[in-house]
Amino acid sequence: MKVIGGSASKLLAQQLIEQPGFEAVDMVTKRFPDTEYYVKINDDLKGEDVVIIQTTYPDPNIVELFLLQDAVSRLNPGSITTIVPYFGYARQDKEFTNGEAVSARNMAKHIGLISNRILTIDIHNISIMDAFGDHANNITGMTAIGEYLASEGVDAILSPDAGSKDRASVAAGSAGCGWDFLEKTRIDGSTVEIKPKSLDVEGKTVAIVDDIIATGGTIIKASEQLREQGAKRVIAACTHGLYTGGAIPKLKGACDMLLSTDTLESDTSKISMASIIVEALN
Repeated sequence: MKVIGGSASKLLAQQLIEQPGFEAVDMVTKRFPDTEYYVKINDDLKGEDVVIIQTTYPDPNIVELFLLQDAVSRLNPGSITTIVPYFGYARQDKEFTNGEAVSARNMAKHIGLISNRILTIDIHNISIMDAFGDHANNITGMTAIGEYLASEGVDAILSPDAGSKDRASVAAGSAGCGWDFLEKTRIDGSTVEIKPKSLDVEGKTVAIVDDIIATGGTIIKASEQLREQGAKRVIAACTHGLYTGGAIPKLKGACDMLLSTDTLESDTSKISMASIIVEALN
């Protein structure tokens, strides 16, 4: 397979290229002085199976993906697989009040227009997958997260609320440990209340896992709750480390370790999704 990595997913694309059966595409990209994007593919892609990998956050990366797809499609490939490691706008998945754009479905529809196949990773709301088209699949990073956490000697894996308990279950199965969840009530967009729950974490290393960590408020409150119940060590791990509003130093102050996959590249991206993507493609 021929691999094209967008500017938001260079690390993950490089790891794919290093796998047997994958090869980089020769291309030229640049941004003009007005920041508009330019792409030119130099390889002959006629009849080739091409993989484009690009996170669609922030907004300029969405436009970049559309142009990469267009450039590939003009060279008559055998197939185009678009991998979206982190799908921007995923949380705007319904019309909360009259007149709002349902951004997740709109973006998904356009990404699916020039793709024979779509792969997403731990998309926030699985119900929007149909908007990509008939050949879209979502894969999870929780197995890879669980394997990494096993190497850190975790005794239990928790989700910060009941809505994420399935993720905790998958990660715990991979780590070979028990799991549970905290009871969370969201007051508003930036305030959460975590109700006490009797958890057997006394003297244990505990990991909190979620699909996205944005402001980190939920994780910080969960960490406080766990320490009150005697946890020896608290690790925060997620698929998508969004980290808005200066979240990283706050999280590192509250947790003993902060981990994420490489769907969004940062200094916490210790867990690679490459092998899971390869398995999904084969």
